[in-house]
Amino acid sequence: MTGPGERYPGVARKYLRMPHVEPGMTVGLFGGSFNPPHSGHQLVTEIALRRLGLDQLWWMVTPGNPLKDTRGLPPLADRIAWSEKINADPRVKVTAFEASHDVRFTADALAVVRRYNPGVRFVWIMGADNLASFHHWQNWRDIASTFPIAVVDRPGATLSYLSSKMAITFDYARVDECDAALLASLPAPAWTFLHGPRSPVSSTAIRNGSKPSVNEA
Repeated sequence: MTGPGERYPGVARKYLRMPHVEPGMTVGLFGGSFNPPHSGHQLVTEIALRRLGLDQLWWMVTPGNPLKDTRGLPPLADRIAWSEKINADPRVKVTAFEASHDVRFTADALAVVRRYNPGVRFVWIMGADNLASFHHWQNWRDIASTFPIAVVDRPGATLSYLSSKMAITFDYARVDECDAALLASLPAPAWTFLHGPRSPVSSTAIRNGSKPSVNEA
């Protein structure tokens, strides 16, 4: 049986471990394939760090999204390198721990994070463009019940939270945006929608246009 190092060549061992945290810290979790990472990801990161008062924000570079066609997906090592190159804030930690724990679904990844980090306050971060399909995610109700969620505005998705199944189902758990800094201290389910500057850039548009380049992101 091969280990993650053999299955994901070129990935340094440090990325297969979770970043170091201490009890009492507040940490954002931002998952994706980052194929490639771009200014839209950076903007979501900046808004989350500022509005939620985070000590760290993890970019969880996934081996592959189960809801997407992963044929042609660049190697994990490349996507990690791109993510590191685009991030200058020391609070942002790039990690691919999901690969070493053999998890593919967000619900399972969050369960692992909670099990190994008692005493740390986590918030799941996602772009508003994911809200419309969130109820198709594996065990999506478990995700909402594991950690508080911060949904960050994305172009064309500002109103999606009003009609999405997630927003309707957990309407009772919505936290006013002005109280976003308190979100991490609340028991799940709890979620808020963060408005702010929006970037029109998307990984899909980049892939369908010019060759992916972190320098252009």
